[in-house]
Amino acid sequence: MARAKRNKSLKATKAHDRRARDLLRNAEVAAVEVDDPLGLEPGDKIVTLRSIRNDPLGRLHSHGQIDEAQYQSGRAFQDDWEAAERGPRAVDPSREYVDGGQAREPITERQRKAVLRLNRAERELGADGSALVHDVLILGMTMAQVGQRRALPGQRWIGYFARRFRECLDRLALLYGFATEQR
Repeated sequence: MARAKRNKSLKATKAHDRRARDLLRNAEVAAVEVDDPLGLEPGDKIVTLRSIRNDPLGRLHSHGQIDEAQYQSGRAFQDDWEAAERGPRAVDPSREYVDGGQAREPITERQRKAVLRLNRAERELGADGSALVHDVLILGMTMAQVGQRRALPGQRWIGYFARRFRECLDRLALLYGFATEQR
């Protein structure tokens, strides 16, 4: 009796499908293409899901309302803010108790450079632009919330704040070197 031949070659079969199919009911996600950490070839890409529920910058980028340079400059501003921020710290019970105050930690070079870039960004954006960028990028507010906070509700004000925020991101892109000035 003759043996049955296979129709498919072994090379044509896919490896393992690593995509997750279950999401939470209130999930707000956007597909984004990133480098494959398990890829065999350099430059392999995979499509992943990014949560945009509490990320106004990610939401604007995923909906195509801002470009890549504006997105990267916003992320650089957030990174500088996190590096420069020095706030209260939790009590470490493993450390020995000593009466009196604690010695201040020295300021690192990364913190110093981040503060310098933030100061320059504040000068470039002005008081209103700096407050708008802080509200959206640091506090995570939407344009409607920015309008309500400033007692300026309405669709026209939301549109104005959105345009102004994109202008500020353009300015930050120039400042951080993600874009060049057009003449």
